[in-house]
Amino acid sequence: MADAALLIMDFQNSIVDRLGSPEVLECARRAADDARAAGVPVLFVRVAFRDGYPEVSPVNRTFAAFRDRGDAGTEQHEQAQIHAALGRRDDEPVVTKRRVSAFTGSDLDVLLRAGGVRHLVLAGIATSGVVLSTLRQAADLDFGLTVLADACADADPEVHRVLTEKVFPRQAEVTTVDAWSATLR
Repeated sequence: MADAALLIMDFQNSIVDRLGSPEVLECARRAADDARAAGVPVLFVRVAFRDGYPEVSPVNRTFAAFRDRGDAGTEQHEQAQIHAALGRRDDEPVVTKRRVSAFTGSDLDVLLRAGGVRHLVLAGIATSGVVLSTLRQAADLDFGLTVLADACADADPEVHRVLTEKVFPRQAEVTTVDAWSATLR
């Protein structure tokens, strides 16, 4: 895993409050701790916008909902911050994206390429949102991929199951935090 990085995606307060669970938070935290211990870089990804939401098109249904909730989706709001349970360190980058994929509207690709990263390990909320979109785009960019299924969550457990058991394995290794962590030792 010398060329790998762990992406902890959309584990921000507003999304964890709606879709997260203590079990998924614990799995993501263990993945981050194990990655740190093995020298694997940990990057946090969140979705957030500038004040006034200039990045949100009136025709974008998904992000118009953020805008309609007031300032909770803006970069400085507490709801847009990385959930404290993950123990983010000051030297771990927070990538701010403007769309569903971690790559779209962010500097993620620049950070990864500067760090020589060629393999991404994905954890995120929601499986059908950021994980799916990031996986597809990363595959198109020729990154190797691992998905930590137990460090992902979705509002629909059946969608999570279908994605992790049937769709993602076409482009990624799908495993658990414990199994992945065992490969780091």
